[in-house]
Amino acid sequence: MHAVQQERSWLYAHALDELKELWWIHYGRYLHERLKGRPTQHITGRQEFYGRDFHITKDVLIPRPETEHVVETALAHVQPDARILDIGTGSGCIAITLALESKCAVFASDISRAALAVAAGNARRLQANVRFAAGDLGLAFADGTFDIVVSNPPYVALRDRASLQVEVREHDPALALFGGEDGLEVYRRLIPEATRLLKPGGLLIMELGEADAVRTMLGGWNDVEIVNDLAGIARVVVARKTS
Repeated sequence: MHAVQQERSWLYAHALDELKELWWIHYGRYLHERLKGRPTQHITGRQEFYGRDFHITKDVLIPRPETEHVVETALAHVQPDARILDIGTGSGCIAITLALESKCAVFASDISRAALAVAAGNARRLQANVRFAAGDLGLAFADGTFDIVVSNPPYVALRDRASLQVEVREHDPALALFGGEDGLEVYRRLIPEATRLLKPGGLLIMELGEADAVRTMLGGWNDVEIVNDLAGIARVVVARKTS
């Protein structure tokens, strides 16, 4: 589809057509890149998330299907007129999806300006009203501003780098992938930051790496809940700030 710049239906309708020489050249080049470990999403520049196509570059983490559980969990808790902040937005997939699905006021931050450029482009193309800010965690925002803070923080341990697939290890941005030596470094900073940003009774919703360790960090929070994915793996944590 990408090599001939046509949709799947066109391929079915022209299944017996001979490929043009230019199409073969493009397909051969893409296949060569894939064989060397370059992710398909980086070759095509796109990835579907929650039924929408997102533009992807080397500057952002490729959206994973598992992250849709963060969106679903947030939507299950969102109230009308809620203010939502997505920390470490990357491609903008979480923030944009929440804005389009909930119609709430959605904000997003990232420490990477290159990632923010990708996210802002996706928001424009998908006509999502998301306000973006550059900065570490939520430092661009005032205390007690939000009803919900969501995040898919970097949670891969640096000590596990060698065991990762080459598609992940060599092509996902390290800034969005690794959470320090044990994978928990960003959680240690993000949880106190969310305490500052949330209104009393506000919710923190995060994708998980190590569920037990993160649950322990949330010892002072109320209504801590772990949400499993379809494989039964702990994928999302929800916690309520004390009043």
